[in-house]
Amino acid sequence: MKLFSPFRLGTVELKNRIVMAPMTRSRAQGNIPNSLMAEYYDQRASTGLIVTEGTSPSPNGLGYARIPGIFSTEQRDGWRLVTEAVHAGGGRIFIQLMHAGRVGSTLNLPVGAELLAPSAIAMSGAIWTDVKGEQTYDTPRSMTAGDIAAAIEEYARAATLASEAGFDGVEIHGANGYLITQFLDPGSNQRDDDYGGDATRRNCFALDVARAVINAIGASRTGIRLSPYGVFNDMSGTYEGIAGQYTQLAADLGRLGMAYMHMVDHSAMGAPKPDQAVVCTMCKSFRDSGGGSIILSGGYDRERAEADIQDGTADLVAFGRPLIANPDLVERLRTGASLAVPDQATFYTPGKEGYTDYPGLADYRV
Repeated sequence: MKLFSPFRLGTVELKNRIVMAPMTRSRAQGNIPNSLMAEYYDQRASTGLIVTEGTSPSPNGLGYARIPGIFSTEQRDGWRLVTEAVHAGGGRIFIQLMHAGRVGSTLNLPVGAELLAPSAIAMSGAIWTDVKGEQTYDTPRSMTAGDIAAAIEEYARAATLASEAGFDGVEIHGANGYLITQFLDPGSNQRDDDYGGDATRRNCFALDVARAVINAIGASRTGIRLSPYGVFNDMSGTYEGIAGQYTQLAADLGRLGMAYMHMVDHSAMGAPKPDQAVVCTMCKSFRDSGGGSIILSGGYDRERAEADIQDGTADLVAFGRPLIANPDLVERLRTGASLAVPDQATFYTPGKEGYTDYPGLADYRV
């Protein structure tokens, strides 16, 4: 099966085409990666590529409780524990840079940080804080031109720190309603300057971040994740001109020579199904304009993953929740073994329970 065959992603050699999708797990006490996280990722090093949980390039981007950052040397050194463990296990690992933007509470931010977004529009609903439990989302401050320039520079510095920490590359999180998506979506971006208004200007922040990261570490080590039609975190889902906007964005990203574009489909979790014709057009535009590989994610099993790789729809396929409860997912897929079911109650809780204590197949055979 091609799913288990080696693949070259940019300058990185992967031992198979199975990707561990980025998943928030909230185990970074003080927003600093630690030895428990190193154990977690090491357990899953049999995947061809690991993409880490969303990691903030800025104190302002730490919207959730206990998510990691990569804006200090202490965080860099914490992440080095992770990369060394994964590399020792024969794996490859990219860090996902995720600035949460308006998705958060000031109670989850360090002293001096603030919630920033394209426009001062609060999300609906509530978010967990370790200080006061569930709290309604705070209203962000609309970013100034200076704030935007500073944020772009923060992505570049984070990419440099990630390289120093030993990561094989960087995935820019442009999906799921976080800061980059907030700029892309007219529902959350009501600016009238160079970063808001028509689709071309709403695309500018994503492209400027991509250029900054590429300038820091190189295009062959830089990917991006996108979620057109996504509704997570109060995104519009669909709006006039979305197909043309995202197709143009994909082409412009391809012209930058990025290593990959990672497309998100959350319909298996109840979200609306993306327009597959648009997704296919985006992938073609990305490849035709000079972009690298395509990673697809969303409710895959072995047979569907193999089919999409065989017909060229995808180069690699990302698995998310199955890798929470099955650290040896690659072997289980290879042999057709049954899959354990993850405990959703422990997805975001502190400690090893529901994190590093899921047994592999070998543990059952002892």
